[in-house]
Amino acid sequence: MQSDKIQIKTSSTSLAAFSGLVERYANPEFSIAPGGHVQTISAGHYTVSGLSRHVRLGDFVAHKSATGTHLGEVIKVKPETVFVCPIEPGDPIGIHDTVIRKGAFRIAPTQSWCGRTINALCEPIDGGEPLLQGDVRRSISNTAPPSMTRKRVEHGFKTGVRAIDIFSPLCLGQRLGVFAGSGVGKSTLLSMLARADAFDKVVIALVGERGREVREFIEDTLGENLKKSVAVVATSDESPMLRKMAPLTAITIAEHYRDQGDNVLLIVDSVTRFAHAIREVATAAGEPPIARGYPASVFTELPRLLERAGPGAEGTGTITAIISILVDGDNHNDPIADSTRGILDGHIVMDRSLAEEGRYPPINPLASVSRLARKAWTPDQEKLVSRLKSLIHRFEETRDLRLIGGYRAGSDPDLDMAIKQVPVIYDILKQTPGERPAFDAFTDLANALKAAAGGQRPR
Repeated sequence: MQSDKIQIKTSSTSLAAFSGLVERYANPEFSIAPGGHVQTISAGHYTVSGLSRHVRLGDFVAHKSATGTHLGEVIKVKPETVFVCPIEPGDPIGIHDTVIRKGAFRIAPTQSWCGRTINALCEPIDGGEPLLQGDVRRSISNTAPPSMTRKRVEHGFKTGVRAIDIFSPLCLGQRLGVFAGSGVGKSTLLSMLARADAFDKVVIALVGERGREVREFIEDTLGENLKKSVAVVATSDESPMLRKMAPLTAITIAEHYRDQGDNVLLIVDSVTRFAHAIREVATAAGEPPIARGYPASVFTELPRLLERAGPGAEGTGTITAIISILVDGDNHNDPIADSTRGILDGHIVMDRSLAEEGRYPPINPLASVSRLARKAWTPDQEKLVSRLKSLIHRFEETRDLRLIGGYRAGSDPDLDMAIKQVPVIYDILKQTPGERPAFDAFTDLANALKAAAGGQRPR
């Protein structure tokens, strides 16, 4: 008992120096922050004694060193020892340094955050004024709304990308995955989708991105939409904790705007690097891998993140999530891709071979699926798209036969039509980021097919 009193006394002498952190991060129910001391230090984490009775997994702690205070997150708790992963890379840590519990990481978004670029800790990195704090503080580890209280997804919207609006249309509150290998054009497609006019707010999480591309994405891509956007950035050189936190911070901001009644577009690029960050943290905690190097916690955290997007309760807005998934080695069945595909409401598949042909965006219309497409199509559009997919499939499956001269025109009327019209379809689906978004993709397609067929549209 006496040792506990000494600990509290020792840590309380440091509270004045930590007052700013206490006010920002500590739960309001704690008037005195329990403290402990650094016991051991390793490359990915350090251990603390004296905190095991006071902390929970995911709690934040403040570590005082000779150079100031530094934050860390609890990643493992034992009876006498707590494992902490530092938030910032390279934090100076010494044996017996004081560590104080701060509780769950909470943020307080406001409308004034629109137009700002921040890091995962909600600190501005755009050179602007400090962020104003709202009245409601939210934990970034919130859970999804109860399923039976959520609104139904009902209304479609136009993205301005013809390949998506025709073959895989989206609805407000839908969660869509963009699957592609490295260098195929995921970020370019996301930049085109970020310009959609159907949303009141846009929240973007750039996770593990190259630092030089951040300003290009934000300044060149968003344009006028920057005024209604919040960008949360954790570049590839930042710590795994910050890369893990960035999507959680972004979706918490999106939840705030959704609860205010706004329709929010959430873009996460990419959830694969979010999974990589979880893997690094879990490995530091000693968690064993279960699937190609990924520990079980990865497959627990992914649905917890993705399920938070979608429609809110009655009387609130929606979060439409567009999530990019980097498929390792162009293997669309790797563990992260396979897991997210089963959670999301649709997937866009970007094909490297189409990019090599110069077709941008290189979206494979046959492999891409929107599970809510029927809510966005009219009955006539659904019949037309079904016919177009049939023609494209016929065209692709006979490609080798036609190249060797094994097909004679007139033998198959459907194939003859496919040969005439599929190249026109492919041409109309080409779209560069510099082009204006398509106002009506079906009208553009119908006009192109009509001109190519001399007035005859596909049946």
